[in-house]
Amino acid sequence: MAERTVRRQARGLKRMAEILDAAELMIAEVGYPEMTTNQVAARAGLSPGSLYQFFRNKEEILDALVSRYTVERQEFWDATLTAVTPEVPLETLVGRVVDESVAFKGRSPAYWSLLYGSATGDKLATAAQVLHDAIAQQVAALLRRRSPGLAEDRALLMGTIAVAMVKAVMPLVSAATPERASELVDELKVALTRYLA
Repeated sequence: MAERTVRRQARGLKRMAEILDAAELMIAEVGYPEMTTNQVAARAGLSPGSLYQFFRNKEEILDALVSRYTVERQEFWDATLTAVTPEVPLETLVGRVVDESVAFKGRSPAYWSLLYGSATGDKLATAAQVLHDAIAQQVAALLRRRSPGLAEDRALLMGTIAVAMVKAVMPLVSAATPERASELVDELKVALTRYLA
């Protein structure tokens, strides 16, 4: 009986992941405001009724995506923070974070649509703010680990500004040719390094 329950739970988790994958593709294609649960169900190969067994509405899908992104990004930040010491050059840290952010953009296009797209409606604006705040806190933790004497409030302010800088540049990177995108990413690294120094 217990084994059957575990298998059922594993199938349920797999199905939820498939729904979130489908939602991510739909958000990247049409944007969150235009996405419907019927579109997500069709993309996931489910009936709308089956989707509703997991998510009652698109707001619950958004909440689950934000949770997924938060967990995934936390894993990256945890691994990055363990490697940070005062001896690690700031350029190295900035390069690592920016390069991973650009790579993550390719793997998770809806994340960038949600985080940097036009937030329409309170729910989407709140979701974007949650993601921004989490990243700013991670940048602050990185800065404090690298410079233990840095005040917590100053580190958080710097993290917030760094996130705003990335937010301003990333849409330019997305719309650029590969060569131009590379130039923009390099300039972003320079700007962040100089600001955070």
